Amino acid sequence: MRGHIIRKILVVLIIIAPVFSYSGCKKQVRCGCGKDVLFTLENRQATVYYNETGTSITFTTIEDPYSTYNFCNPQEMFPKFEDYKSGDVLLVSGDVFWECNYLYQSSNYSYSPYKVYMIQVTDVTLDLYGKK
Repeated sequence: MRGHIIRKILVVLIIIAPVFSYSGCKKQVRCGCGKDVLFTLENRQATVYYNETGTSITFTTIEDPYSTYNFCNPQEMFPKFEDYKSGDVLLVSGDVFWECNYLYQSSNYSYSPYKVYMIQVTDVTLDLYGKK
């Protein structure tokens, strides 16, 4: 009789335990400019590339050459590039977001060091060594 009650209690605990261990839904990361900020770059050394019309500006950082950052605001920042050449090493600042195509594709594959981000750039300068 006693063993029967213990089995019933164990069955009830097995059924009820997941209710108490459930920690809620995990928030899905939103991608694209102005969504969930991943981190902020402050005067990060980067090799910046852009086209002649300024519709596409991208860069890779010195410490992570495998990741690519695409400007959210290339037309707004393009006038700052009058004195620079494509491929120059510049200091870049701004808020970083996931790039949507990368995020969707990365969920289908295993880990890769090649990441793609979007960045809302707030400043770009050539002041690498304290010179203006």
